[in-house]
Amino acid sequence: MKMIVGLGNIGPQYDGTRHNTGFMVVEAFAKKHGINIKTRKMNAKLGSDFLNGTKVLVVEPTTFMNDSGVAVKPLMDYFDVKPEDVIVVHDDMDLPIGKIRIKDKGSAGGHNGIKSIIANLGSENFCRIRVGIQHPAKNNTVVNYVLGRFSKDQLPEFKMASDHAVNALEDWVDGTSIPELENRYN
Repeated sequence: MKMIVGLGNIGPQYDGTRHNTGFMVVEAFAKKHGINIKTRKMNAKLGSDFLNGTKVLVVEPTTFMNDSGVAVKPLMDYFDVKPEDVIVVHDDMDLPIGKIRIKDKGSAGGHNGIKSIIANLGSENFCRIRVGIQHPAKNNTVVNYVLGRFSKDQLPEFKMASDHAVNALEDWVDGTSIPELENRYN
């Protein structure tokens, strides 16, 4: 089984915000493959199906971003998913809009949702797809920026990044190695 986790905040006030990039990407993946993310279990919404013979679980934690690990770890235990079979999709201010970076493992890089997952798993050994949202302008606070929505000019670039991330998720499910994914998409 492969587990795809999108990070974001729950509630309609957060729909479409930059911080919900992870949710938006996994929802695009799920929609493309007819996976309905509606079952509620262990602080998450989830859906599953088989893709090319591999069972895929798509997860959106219903905790807030900073507590994402509270949902991810119990689901991994319940479904007996190893860290190497988990990929987490999240926003990244250090990347420009339109860019993605696949990362095999490592630190949280300042992302509180990833910090929570690392703390709850006791491990940094899971894959991530970082989706660029770029840094806010100097006259904007980080909180206001990440909880804001993409501008009309930014939406095409975000859509392109989301499409690349969905393609990377498909390749990952099909068994493409992380180094190959990094070479292909970074």
